[in-house]
Amino acid sequence: MNDCIFCKIVNGDIPSKKLFEDEKVIVIMDANPQVDGHCLVIPKKHLTDITELNNEELNYIFSIAKKMSVKLMDKLNARGLTYCINYGDSQVVKHFHLHLLPDYSIKKKSDKTIDEVYELIKED
Repeated sequence: MNDCIFCKIVNGDIPSKKLFEDEKVIVIMDANPQVDGHCLVIPKKHLTDITELNNEELNYIFSIAKKMSVKLMDKLNARGLTYCINYGDSQVVKHFHLHLLPDYSIKKKSDKTIDEVYELIKED
């Protein structure tokens, strides 16, 4: 889709902070994080919302999310993690994506920049 920001990120037209990428998905840092480590699991294939994913695609996205969750919690000393999928009017970008939001004992963003958090959790 030509005007989709996530398709542009997938195609490399817009830079992103990639944490993981394979032939099916990309995991990037959210550009406007709600908490340190807030990232998105995005299928490379343009799928508008959760209703367009088949079970195989959904299972694959969650398998990647599960791996990333362990890494996020370990690298950022998070005490938990929230998965969030927006749908309908609450979905700002109309390309399916799964938010991974590390939970801390105090829910707030630190003074770390997105670059500093990215360096903590990017692939070694």
